[in-house]
Amino acid sequence: MQAIRSRDTSPELALRSLVHAEGLRYRVAAKPLPGMRRTADLLFRPTRVAVFVDGCFWHGCPEHFVAPKTNPSYWESKIGGNVSRDRDTDERLAGEGWLVLRFWAHQPPAECADAVVTAVVARRAELAERKRQRAAEE
Repeated sequence: MQAIRSRDTSPELALRSLVHAEGLRYRVAAKPLPGMRRTADLLFRPTRVAVFVDGCFWHGCPEHFVAPKTNPSYWESKIGGNVSRDRDTDERLAGEGWLVLRFWAHQPPAECADAVVTAVVARRAELAERKRQRAAEE
């Protein structure tokens, strides 16, 4: 399993390219929270948007995952652990005010990029509005 890439996969590179072309800048394979051992594929720190591109096999895609016939109990435990860790990550980040976007590797990169751009732009507008409101109160 050492040869399995944890970053720079083809779907991730395609998404990053499209998001970058839209003028957005981000961190790659970064930890959203201090002390958190999990990394987001794309991280927009100022707007608190974390993007994950999940592989169909490793994260148990409901459409494409097929359990291996060899050593099924190991793989069921392994993939189940990945899925539960994903849910835990989502909950922890949401609890800290982050927006978590998850995409499957089989989803069209252009659709994913549109969703990311829309979310980041909306969060920027929210932050700017809050800043204006605070300035008006002072």
